[in-house]
Amino acid sequence: MSRIYLIRHGQAGTRHVYDALSETGREQARLLGAYFASEGIQFETAYTGTLNRQVQTSDEVRSTCPGFPAPLTEPAWNEFDLDRVYKELAPVLCDEDPEFRREYEEMRAEIRAAGDDAPVHRRWNNCDIKMVQAWIQGHPRFTGETWREFHSRVAGTRNALATTTQEDDGHNIAVFTSGTPIGIWAALGMDIDDHRAMRLAGVIHNASFTVIRLRPNQLRLHTFNTVPHLPAELRTYR
Repeated sequence: MSRIYLIRHGQAGTRHVYDALSETGREQARLLGAYFASEGIQFETAYTGTLNRQVQTSDEVRSTCPGFPAPLTEPAWNEFDLDRVYKELAPVLCDEDPEFRREYEEMRAEIRAAGDDAPVHRRWNNCDIKMVQAWIQGHPRFTGETWREFHSRVAGTRNALATTTQEDDGHNIAVFTSGTPIGIWAALGMDIDDHRAMRLAGVIHNASFTVIRLRPNQLRLHTFNTVPHLPAELRTYR
């Protein structure tokens, strides 16, 4: 039975440019690499999605963890496209829901006036929640990847990793990904395959690791949202 270390990317940028690590995110990732090295945790294989924040996290971890393998790229580990959800559904929800329109306009004004360190960049608000709920519920006006398609994409990575674990039984495999894919895998480890995975995704720290024990016909959650390498001031969610 091999161990899959699902590593969430470090803190990303602002709402203006989210797909890049902040300086805090880079520090978080370097501390994670140093932790793996100090604990003697070695990895035989590593994977990363194609998003910049995922790749940059793997680069920073490798910089402080000698011998960490160069990751293989796998787009199936990418996060869902929240930018596209906003682009397509925000105008629709503004027409359908006057309260959403008010909250959305207030959020946009706050973003325009905010500096890079403003709280609006680091928290989920009512607009974010309503947007994601509309997407999960399958709003008919959205033309991109649906929640079920996204869930199937992420869950489908199990097949490739199960093949790897057959070849490398007992080895550690690192996966650099994002909060929602980790939430989905953690939920699957408890035999949950629906939207409740989002509740897990919402509490995952940046640069945390979650360990899944995997065999071809068995997936078990071993540890969740672990951050022994991060001091309290570096434990962030967004």
